[in-house]
Amino acid sequence: MHSLIRIDDWSAADIHEVFGMAEAYRSRRGPRFKGSIVTFFPSTSLRTRVAFERGLAMMGLQPILFPPETLDRPEDPADVVSFLQPWVRALIVRHPDMKKIEQLAAASEVPVINAMTDINHPCEILSDLYSLQRDYDIERLRFVYVGARSNTLHSWQEASRALGLDLTQCCPSGLEVPGIQWKEDIHEAVRDADVIMTDRSESQDPRLARYQITKQLLDEAPAGALFDPCPPFTRGAEISAGSLDHPAFVGHRFKSALLPVQQAITAFCLGADRQDCIENLT
Repeated sequence: MHSLIRIDDWSAADIHEVFGMAEAYRSRRGPRFKGSIVTFFPSTSLRTRVAFERGLAMMGLQPILFPPETLDRPEDPADVVSFLQPWVRALIVRHPDMKKIEQLAAASEVPVINAMTDINHPCEILSDLYSLQRDYDIERLRFVYVGARSNTLHSWQEASRALGLDLTQCCPSGLEVPGIQWKEDIHEAVRDADVIMTDRSESQDPRLARYQITKQLLDEAPAGALFDPCPPFTRGAEISAGSLDHPAFVGHRFKSALLPVQQAITAFCLGADRQDCIENLT
């Protein structure tokens, strides 16, 4: 049994196994299962929830939805999973509190998949990496994250540890995250980037206004560089409206990979591998 709590809980081989299964699901060759999976998603969840619910149904699994507040009742997480696990194959949880997901995973005999917390977003970043590795050697790419601390930045950091990625954060002094290469000059950072990422920031530092990704800034990036901001985009904040019209923008296209990648994550956590995908062809 595998759970997905942080990307760097997995080895590079685990991640590439998931990418291989995602390719199979993309071609409708992925393993199928029977049973149900409990999911915890807020009503505001859009991409991750739709991709999980549709993907599970396509795999033969029944998603049973609860709001994440269900986990905030005065009930021990060990009791929650003890009651649920006779009926379900796994738990998929979006909850702001990482400790809640860790407690569920520690007590559970079925896999727990982190669908987002306030400090990381592993499914989102694995989906982006899958899209990139279809056309590039991701270990040779230079990743530049523009902005202050966010849950996606932390998952990019997790991925950089697991896969040995070249990751740099570009932001004002004092907002850098420990353990990540840092540059303060946004023009210098973009000129060295193969993949440029950003997200809404936890910080209200007014200096971040100078770090908005614009069409003009993307023109300074190397030819062929990719711009992959995390949705939902806030035009006029971390990005300009014009930046989405730039040829570097890949955001909408990359997010289509959420469905096969989340199917593959689920299958991997349930114990499947690429051999199951091959056998599924017969």
